[in-house]
Amino acid sequence: MNTGQSDPGGTVAPGGRSAPNDRSAPAGRLAPVLAGLVSGLLLVAVAELVALGFSSSSAPFVAVGSAFVDIVPPWVKDLVISLVGTWDKPVLFASMAVVYGVLTGLIGWIGARRPALAGILLTGLGVLAAVLVLTRAQNSVLDLVPTLVGTLVAVPVLRLLLRALSGSGADQEEPDQAAWSRRRALVVTGGVGVVALIGGGVARGVGAARERARTIAQFVLPRPETAADPIPEAAQVQLEGMPPILTPAADFYRIDTALSVPRVDPTTWELRIHGLVDREVTLTFEELLAEPMVEAHVTLACVSNPVGGDLAGNATWLGVPVGTLLERAGVQDGADMVLSRSVDGFTASTPLEALTDGRDALIAVGMNGEPLPEEHGYPVRMVVPGLYGYVSATKWLTELKVTRFADDVAYWSTRGWSERGPIKIASRVDVPRSFGDLTAEADGAVMLGGTAWAQQRGISRVEVQLDDGEWREAELGAAISEDTWVQWSLRWEDASPGDHSISVRATDGEGELQTDERAAPAPDGASGWHTIRFTVA
Repeated sequence: MNTGQSDPGGTVAPGGRSAPNDRSAPAGRLAPVLAGLVSGLLLVAVAELVALGFSSSSAPFVAVGSAFVDIVPPWVKDLVISLVGTWDKPVLFASMAVVYGVLTGLIGWIGARRPALAGILLTGLGVLAAVLVLTRAQNSVLDLVPTLVGTLVAVPVLRLLLRALSGSGADQEEPDQAAWSRRRALVVTGGVGVVALIGGGVARGVGAARERARTIAQFVLPRPETAADPIPEAAQVQLEGMPPILTPAADFYRIDTALSVPRVDPTTWELRIHGLVDREVTLTFEELLAEPMVEAHVTLACVSNPVGGDLAGNATWLGVPVGTLLERAGVQDGADMVLSRSVDGFTASTPLEALTDGRDALIAVGMNGEPLPEEHGYPVRMVVPGLYGYVSATKWLTELKVTRFADDVAYWSTRGWSERGPIKIASRVDVPRSFGDLTAEADGAVMLGGTAWAQQRGISRVEVQLDDGEWREAELGAAISEDTWVQWSLRWEDASPGDHSISVRATDGEGELQTDERAAPAPDGASGWHTIRFTVA
C-alpha cells in the first residue's frame, strides 16, 4: 500500500510531499493561456506605439474593427444600435477585445503542447490584421509597419513565456526550486502584461491627442449670403425634460462607420466633382469658403432610429448649395444619382433630384455657428433635408461622382438597404420617459410633450392617445421650417394616479397620417406609433 499523499498526474516526493506539477494544477493549466493573452496584448501595444509615427488608422484594432463593420449583416448593426444607440463603437471595441482575448488565450493553450504551432498561429493573426490595415482606403503600404513590428516582437516573447512557464529544466532542479522558477515566470509574465496594457493605453491616448492638436486648423466661418430665419421663441416647448430645439454639437447623435475619426487637413483638402459632367470641377477648401454660403435649419435622422428613438438631431448648418456646384460642372442627360465619398472610403447614393430641386442641400462647413466638429465631418460634410443620413449625410467629404443608380452602388446599398432613403413621418414622446413618473399639479393635471418631424413636408398636426381612449390633438410649438422637427405638448387635465399608457401620431404638411404599421429600420426606416407606459404620482 502506498501511504504517501497522492497527486494525480504528479509524483510523490520523499517524505510524502507531492512534487509540484504545474500542468496538473489549475494555475499550471492556465499558465500557457496567460502567456497567449500577454503576447497578444504585447502585439497590440507595440503596434499602437509604432503607430504614433503613422496614421491613426494604422493601429490593428481600428483596422480590424473597421473591416468588421464592413462585413457585419445589417440586422446585427440594427440590433446593436437599438440596444446601445451611440455607444455602438465602444461596445464593438469591447467585443473585439473579448474575442481577441479568447483567440490569443487559445493560442497559448495550444502552445503548452505545440509551441511552434502557437508561434505560427500568432504570426497568422498578426498578418491577417496587417492585411486588414491595408484594406482601409486612407492607408498605404507603410501603414503595415506597426502591426508587423508588433507581430515580430510578440511571437518570440510568446515562445519565451511558454518555455519559462512550462518549467523547462525543472527535471534538473529540486521541487522547491522548480516551483519557485515557475512562480517567478508567472510574475514576469504578469509584469509584461501590465507593462503592455499601460503602454498600449498611453500610446492610444497620446496618438489621439496629438492627432487632434495637429489637424484642427482654425478658420473663421464666412458670413452667409442667405441667412436662416430666426428661430421663434415659441418653437421651444417650456417643459422640463424636453430636448433643446437646436441640438448642441456635443449631444448630436453620431452613427457612422468610422472607428477612428479621420483627421483631415483643410489646407490640403480638395473636393472633386466628376463622372457624367461636362467638365470636371476641383475645389480647395479656400475656394469653397469663397463661394456664396447658405445658412439653413435642418433636422437629420438616422435610418437605424427605432420608433421613439433619439437618433435624430436639429442644427443650423452653413454651406454651399450642392446644386450650385453641380450646375458649374454641367450634369449630363441620363444621370440620376450622385455618389458621395468620404476620405475613409464610405460612399452614399443620393438621388440627383434631391440635390437640384431647390431644397437646402449643402456642402456644409459649419454647424450651430462653429466649424464642424471632427466627429461630425470636419472640415466638410453633406447635409440633405428629407433623406436619411446613410444616403446623404456623408462626413469628411472628398468626392462627388455624378452617375446612375444602374451603374453604381453605395456602401449600404450593397448591404440590403434601399437606394433612395426618403425620411418617413416620425413622432415620439419625450415627457414622460418610458416607465417614468409624472407628478400631478395641484389641480391633478400633468403635462406631456414630445417631438415630431417629416422633413420637406413639415408637421401640421400631432395627436395623443391616453389609455386606449380617444385621440386628443396636441398643441404644436412654433414651426421653424418644413425641414426641422416641431415640438408638441398636451395638458392632461383629468389624469388619475396610477399606471397609464400614451401613444402619439403625427400628420405631415401634405395631410398624410403617420402609419401605425410597425416596420423595422431595415431596409428603409422604422415606422409605427410610439407607445410607452408611465406612472402618475
